Formats: sequence, C-alpha cells, structure tokens
Amino acid sequence: MPVAHKDLANAIRALSMDAVQAANSGHPGMPMGMADVATVLWSKYLKFDPSAPHWEDRDRFVLSAGHGSMLIYALLNLSGYERPTMEDIRNFRQLGSPCAGHPENFLLDGVEATTGPLGQGLAMAVGMAIAERHLNAHFGDDLCDHRTWVIAGDGCLMEGINHEAIGLAGHLKLGRMIVLWDDNDITIDGKAGLSTSEDVKARYAATGWHVESCDGYDFADIERAIDAALADDRPSLIACKTIIGKGAPTKQGTSATHGAPLGADEIAAARKELGWNAAPFEVPQDIEMDWLSTADRGREAHLQWQERVAAAGAQGETFTARFGLVGEAAGEALQGYIRQLAREPKTVATRKASEMALGPLTEQIPQLIGGSADLTGSNNTKTASTAPLTAQDYAGRYLYYGIREFGMAAAMNGMALHGGVVPYGGTFLVFSDYCRNAIRMSALQQVETVYVLTHDSIGLGEDGPTHQPVEHVMSLRLIPNLNVYRPADVIETAECWALALQTPGTPSVLALTRQNLPQLRGEGDEAWTPAHNRSARGAYRLRGAKAERRVILIATGSEVALACDVAERLESEGIGADVVSMPCMELFEQQDEAYRDDVLPDVPPSQILRVSIEAGSTQGWERYTMLKGLNIGIDRFGASAPAEELFERFGFTVDAIVPKIKAKIAV
Repeated sequence: MPVAHKDLANAIRALSMDAVQAANSGHPGMPMGMADVATVLWSKYLKFDPSAPHWEDRDRFVLSAGHGSMLIYALLNLSGYERPTMEDIRNFRQLGSPCAGHPENFLLDGVEATTGPLGQGLAMAVGMAIAERHLNAHFGDDLCDHRTWVIAGDGCLMEGINHEAIGLAGHLKLGRMIVLWDDNDITIDGKAGLSTSEDVKARYAATGWHVESCDGYDFADIERAIDAALADDRPSLIACKTIIGKGAPTKQGTSATHGAPLGADEIAAARKELGWNAAPFEVPQDIEMDWLSTADRGREAHLQWQERVAAAGAQGETFTARFGLVGEAAGEALQGYIRQLAREPKTVATRKASEMALGPLTEQIPQLIGGSADLTGSNNTKTASTAPLTAQDYAGRYLYYGIREFGMAAAMNGMALHGGVVPYGGTFLVFSDYCRNAIRMSALQQVETVYVLTHDSIGLGEDGPTHQPVEHVMSLRLIPNLNVYRPADVIETAECWALALQTPGTPSVLALTRQNLPQLRGEGDEAWTPAHNRSARGAYRLRGAKAERRVILIATGSEVALACDVAERLESEGIGADVVSMPCMELFEQQDEAYRDDVLPDVPPSQILRVSIEAGSTQGWERYTMLKGLNIGIDRFGASAPAEELFERFGFTVDAIVPKIKAKIAV
C-alpha cells in the first residue's frame, strides 16, 4: 500500500522532536506545525535533484523561519541529500555537526540561505526571484525557468524588513515567488494578539501580492492553494492555518513548543497521538523509500534541462558560465582605464571615481547588476550599460530599490546566493546602520556583494551630523570576513573595485567621498596590470621619507592627500616622513610578516612615531600606531557647515597636525 501523506509528514515531526530533545535545545514547534505543508511542497511541486544540489535551474527553497531548522534538516535527509546524515541529525546543534541551530548555507547543500534573523530569509528570496527573472529574460525558459519558495512565520512577517521586501517584490511582479506562511498565531511571548492586530493578508494584497489561505493539514486544500498561486502572475502569499507543535497532546498550540524541547513524557505521548512507533532517529523503510522517491521528478527535470543546455550550444555555455567567478576579468576590464588615468589625472570625488570605474566594468562584465536605495544621483551607481530592471523588462541591470536600504541589502544577498549575477548597491554610509545586519549576513554567508557607501565623513558638509558618519567605517571593520575599502583617489578606487570583484567568498564595502580629491597616483601606473594592483596589499608606502625617517603617516581615503601635505611640511623642517595609504585594513592583515614589518617597522615610537589620520573614530587605530602613537580623528558628532570649514574646525589641517607630531617627537 502507498504510504499516507500524514505518515510522511510524521517522519518530519518525529525527527524534529527527537533532535531537539537530544540537544536539549531548539525549536520543535514550527517543524511539527508545518510538516504537512512541507511534505506537499517537497513531494508535489519543488524541483530539486539531491545528486546535483548546485544545478543552476533548480527551484530555490528558503526556510525564512530559520529557528525551525529541523524542518529543512529532516527534508534534506529524507529526500536523499548526501548530508545531513542521521548521525548529523543526532548531533543537532552540537559542535562539528552541519545541523547548526539555524540553517547555514556553507555547511549543507540544499540550504540556499543562512536564516535565523527573522524576515531576512524572505527578503533574500526576493533577490533570488529577481535573479531568476533577469536570467530568464536573457536566456529563455529552456535554460532558466524555476521558482522561489519560502516558508515564513509570524515573526518574519512582523519584522520591518518584510514591508520593504514585499513592496519591492510586488512592484516588480515577481510571480515565480511563493511564500507559505506558518499562520499559527503564536510568538515566543504567547498569542500573536498580544502584540499585533494587523490584517497581514490585506497588507500583502495592498502591495500587489496574490493571497490565498488553506488548512495546513488538508493535503487537498494545500494543493489547491499552491495551484492557485502557480496560476497567478503576481507573487503569492499562502496563509497556511496551522497549530504550532502539532501532535504534542498537551503543548500543541502554545508557545511552550516554540523554543524548548518537549520533554520525554510529551514526546512519548506525541508518538502515541501520531501513531509513530519507530525508535528515536529511525524511519520505517516504507516511509523512507517514499520520501526518497520525492526526488524522482526533479532528477528527470534535471536530465531534460541538461539536454536543452547541450542543444543550445554556445548559448547554453554562456548561461552556465554566468554562474562562474568574475575573477581576473575585473582587473582586465580596468587596465586600459587606469593606464589612461596615469596619463590624464583626474580630480574627482571617489563616488564619481567609482562611477567612472563602473563604466568599463559593467560594459564588460554582464553579471553585474547595480542599484541604489533612492540615491542614484548621489551614489553614482548607474552607468550607460545598466538599463533599469523593471516588471516590464527584467533584462535590465539596474534596480531602483526605493528608500529600502535593509531590503536592498538582503535582496543583494539573495541575488548573490542564487548565482549568475553579482550585485552592487548604494546608499549613504551613515545609512549602513539601516542594513547592517544584512551586511553582516553577507559576510557570514560568504557571498560576493558590493556595498557602495558614499558621503563617508564630515566631508559631506552641510547636511550635518545626522548624515555625517563618524563611527561607521571602523564599526564595519569589526565584521569578520568583510573587506572595507576607503580609497584615496581615482586610481585607488578603480583598484578597490577590481579587488571587490575578485573575492567571491568575501563581500566588500566601498566607503567613498562626496568631495573632490586630488589624484595622488599615476607615476608608475602607466603600464598598470592587475598583477600590479598596489591596493591589493591593503596598505603600501605611497611616498617614502626623504630626510631621516622619524614619522610614518598612515591614512585612508580623503585624508591621504592631507597626509602627503603634512609629510611635505615635516620634510621642510628636516623631519623625514613616510606616507602609507591603507585602503583596506583587512587585506593588510593578510600580508606576510615581512611585508607588514617593511611598511610599519617594529621600532619604538621614540625612534619612529606612527600617526593615523582618518576623519572618523580613532578607536581601533592603536593597532597600528601602538600605545604611544598619535591618532588624528573625530570622536564626536560633526556639525552643519561647508566641508572646508568642518575639516578646519575638527583639526584636519596641516597647521593643526604638524605641531601635534612635533610635540610627540619631542617627548
């Protein structure tokens, strides 16, 4: 006899109960409540092939409610993925197990996105759906024609990012995105009514979504709702009415099942309630075989796709190549441009320098998709090669995100995770606070996203302290696996762009000025090649001391030119000074000890004084200036005034800095 759907779903419930109990930690309620919906999705609709988890045209499934991670772990194990093994599931939430507390994309194939910060999974799925439609517009249904599925909970729909994400998805009419809402009316604190009374379905409908409802335990009704969603050309929300902890006799429907083990007695009672007689971490053979057969449909679809790719010839090769690395292509695209700058210097703001570098990059690298959170003219992120990506033309390569910094950053993560595109997006540096957690998720997920963050200091001038970053550059440097670039001139900006596109496992921030900066580089760059990218070292000696070296000036961005002027004054007074440009601390830390010691010799400050100059927080610079060094910065909020007056007011002038250096040397 064929296995009943409820028995397939109960396999998920049993594994979820057992794993959370063994770990004495976790969230059994959501997997138990959504087991039936997930079973229908996996067995009837989702296009996947466990033997080819990176197949370009697979459906993407995102568990936005990442606290219910045992749902995805059970699904992957039961449907035949190589991992997690049952032993991995036994070790749920333990050191070394790929079954982490929240799903992590770099630990398990089949986990499309790292989720847990509520709302971001759904928002990343919007980016995946954008990438799919964009590639479909270029390559057609034969090569790219898949869907993005999301399971989300009440928390995902309450978070502010949900407003940003669904507004963007509705505006772009991303009809191949379907969200299955675990509508169980429970949050950690208790009934959802304690904190919300909004009409979620009406909110989604108002943003251009198609909305359906279903009984989360009626398999036919679930299929009906999904079929209706498939037939609609709008993104769809399906409100699946469920009971959290379904099957736990005394705890189901309560927040007690949300974030704690059920307990041995409740699990025993649940097994009886569900008719599940198998031992912990065991699945009866007939149920196991039925689950494994859910992949048959996807395997056949994969074979047919491979035949279409082969038949497409060069077009098929181009499509699969889009999912490869940009690598050296970025440097090669910029080579002629940088050589021209060496011959014809430019005095421009680094935000403009970024736009200039993006010209050849977007012309020669079709994977690049840009955008801005309603600051296109200020971030300088659009080029002649990037036409708008709209609901009417998904082939475009520029997204107008609107005032949605957090939604933009999460969508960029989704695009990068999807593959085939490399996203970059802009906003003001001070507004990186709005999207900081998504930037952190870029780093955690090891994706190649580029954040173009302009107006990087008090140098933006009259907009005042609400818009003037102080702590932002240094605070972004605290995020592991994030390269923060603050280039000093037009050539360094181009070099930093090349580097940002050559680190596929590391996202990048480009912190760029509003004000014009002189070109400091050029000599020796007339024959520039990617192999001679000086910024790749993270820091380098821009100008060496002429007199006996007594000072090393370490600066970034707009303050490198100031450091050069300070060095010139010191040299005129017989004090030798190196100028070190440090566009990227993270890359400098990766250099070998010999190189670092050459740039910053390990000698007492009494012999060589190290001085940092950066129009931002001084905290953190002690790493390079040492305990008795000198740190020139700003550790207070700025003010509203023209940039020149602000730099003078806060001590970023030669006349203010040189006496401090001389006083320090004299001690």
